[in-house]
Amino acid sequence: MSNVALFNPAQAPAFAKNRGELSALAKSLAGGAGGNSFGKRISIKGGVFRLLASGKEIAAIEERHLDVVVVNAAPKVSRVFYAKKYDAATVSAPDCWSPDGEKPAAEAENKQASRCSECSQNIAGSGQNNSRACRYQQRIAVVLANDMGGDVLQLTLPATSVFGKEDGDKRGLQAYARWLMAQNIDPAEVITRMKFDTKSESPKLHFMPTRWLTDDEHAGVVDQGKSDAAIKAITMTVSKQDGVSSAPLSLEGKRPAAAVAKEAQAPKAEKAAPVEEEDEPVVRKEEKKASSVPASKASLADMVDDWDDE
Repeated sequence: MSNVALFNPAQAPAFAKNRGELSALAKSLAGGAGGNSFGKRISIKGGVFRLLASGKEIAAIEERHLDVVVVNAAPKVSRVFYAKKYDAATVSAPDCWSPDGEKPAAEAENKQASRCSECSQNIAGSGQNNSRACRYQQRIAVVLANDMGGDVLQLTLPATSVFGKEDGDKRGLQAYARWLMAQNIDPAEVITRMKFDTKSESPKLHFMPTRWLTDDEHAGVVDQGKSDAAIKAITMTVSKQDGVSSAPLSLEGKRPAAAVAKEAQAPKAEKAAPVEEEDEPVVRKEEKKASSVPASKASLADMVDDWDDE
């Protein structure tokens, strides 16, 4: 049975039929148109779903897919830039970032330009492998499909997962949201399956629906999308979500003229910028670590329940 048949508007639950206009969430995911101190999130580093709390990995999910409900999303695709080399052991605060992809955030410590469109870090070749040093990201808030009343989790998606083109049932986030909207379906009305693209060298997700929510499930999901945790998930950078404070470099005086001239003459390839953990250019092989979750745990919901004890 095709996804179109599964989500025939004529078979929509009462809440979907009586909803009226599609939500701001639907429009945000489609690309626009109109408890703890720190948060909990999902990372896709190394092509594996990882559950983290305050920056600490709690569990790694062996399955190649994860079922969630998208409860909120940042209204626009954001940008993030790191000047230092990538360090897999730590999550550092970005030097510059933009919540709307148009201009740097006011609190950014090392703004690269007054507007993103005029920034030298937004030029092909400023990053690794002829990429842009300043990277696109989309922050969304999700709940696990088997624990919809549990923790709201942040998921920061790289550009490949956001803008990925439609290929049969394989869709990037924006293509998926537009496909749902074309059938008058709101993303918060269905369970979404996120699945890794096994043909991609870097972590890349595809999205597809699996079933409608029930009326009771939908009512709870609406409340989750309005929660403080959901708002933080779509507004805070990964470093803020993990509780990493910014420590900008501050030196007295001016940089020597010789050093400035040397940097200007250096080939762009030598100034390749690092990427945040969700944007790794290649899948890195990591040694298997002993799981911090007992083998007797039966579900992801059980894993998440353990976070509060850490």
